[in-house]
Amino acid sequence: MPLSLILDVDGTLVDTNYHHAIAWQRAFRAYGHSVPAWRIHRHVGMGGDQFVPAVIGEEIDDKHGEALRKGHAEAYMEMIDEVEPLPGARELLRELRDEDVAVVLASSAKEEEVDHYLDLLGARDLVSGWTTSADVEQTKPKPDLIRAAMDRADGDGPWLMVGDSVWDVRAAANAGLPTLGVLSGGFSEEELRDAGAIEVVESVAALRKDRQVLADLAA
Repeated sequence: MPLSLILDVDGTLVDTNYHHAIAWQRAFRAYGHSVPAWRIHRHVGMGGDQFVPAVIGEEIDDKHGEALRKGHAEAYMEMIDEVEPLPGARELLRELRDEDVAVVLASSAKEEEVDHYLDLLGARDLVSGWTTSADVEQTKPKPDLIRAAMDRADGDGPWLMVGDSVWDVRAAANAGLPTLGVLSGGFSEEELRDAGAIEVVESVAALRKDRQVLADLAA
């Protein structure tokens, strides 16, 4: 398959989006801001630098942004042992490796989180590389993360992003890449397509069952 894949991690390969929503809610509450979880979830997939001003405004970000990001990180790390791989994630990585598909895992999470996910997925020997927050100056929907991931791949393309959030889709588009969307992060098919996804499947497990989708996109 002449295709190079950039795979998002949170919400695509590991089931973390709702943990992140609760962690952000706890961080906001600690600083006196009551934000409904559904509103927070609409922005999960953004990096923390983009997340705080998008959810509660630039003024609060200027005053408390760093403390809020730290609070979110601490609250999330208290829950990280509850996180599980999404069904089919490990198997998909093994199958792509066996088919010599170049795969890079794209995450703007901190190194300790990414290390945890790599161990959880058994992914270190299955992919060409991965990214962390240290690799980007601005997070999704800015294109920095996608470009950093492309720099780590063994393949030459054509490139395809696989992600679960509208922010994945927009970041890839800003880097000039198409996106295959998955529904496992809680964003709807309509939202993903409106953001620019060229195709949407239910999950990485569904992608394993219908590999023709990748073959068609690679054609």
